[in-house]
Amino acid sequence: MANDPMKQFEIKEVAELFQIGGQTISWTNSAFWMVVSAILIVGFFALTTKRKLVPGKMQSLGELSYEFIANMVKDTTGAEAMKFMPFVFTLFFFILAANLIGMNPYAFTTTSHVAVTAALAVFTIGVVIVAGIWKNGFKWFKIFAPSGLPFIMYFIIIPIEIISFISRPITLAVRLFANMVAGHVMLKLFAIFAAYLAAKGGIIAVGAIVPMFATVALVALEFLVAGLQAFVFAILTCVYLNDVYHVDH
Repeated sequence: MANDPMKQFEIKEVAELFQIGGQTISWTNSAFWMVVSAILIVGFFALTTKRKLVPGKMQSLGELSYEFIANMVKDTTGAEAMKFMPFVFTLFFFILAANLIGMNPYAFTTTSHVAVTAALAVFTIGVVIVAGIWKNGFKWFKIFAPSGLPFIMYFIIIPIEIISFISRPITLAVRLFANMVAGHVMLKLFAIFAAYLAAKGGIIAVGAIVPMFATVALVALEFLVAGLQAFVFAILTCVYLNDVYHVDH
């Protein structure tokens, strides 16, 4: 159905690349728009990093973007975590670009698929684990057993800490995926409802005004959500990186 609000999330084959073991490896709309996101980010910062004695608007925007993420990392995790600043920077702008591109009616929202958000979340937690063990050795596992507690409490605290840690990639992935899907579905439903009432004509068509204004309001809200979800993912990544530098909490 053309009016199916879930149809916008369908992954479609753009081109068949090759076959391995009877399985077809294809170039999909999801992969295409992820590449577009990456190209746009690289292009944007290529334009904003031209050094001039008097920074123009584009250069100032690039510098503000850098300072925004740098301050986020320093304020949340500490100056020693600045080595992870490029990672957080990349995460934030990739998610932001993917979310904003998805606002185009002819584009595809890659972050509306849990496979994409889960890959980002699992990789993020993987970075935290590897960096934590690399820096602290096996003492890193002390994050599951805070010091200073009565011995008997560890039988309760350790399982809770482990479950909490395991839930991190799940909540990271589901939060981003669910927000993007819910927003786009609501936007499509209001637009369909407005078009349906308008098509009826007569006095019924007047009722299309309300869902039409609601659609405009939802578009503005979705742009806000697009930026907010990128920010939430990035700042939670900074919070989780605390486990690399603050083992004995």
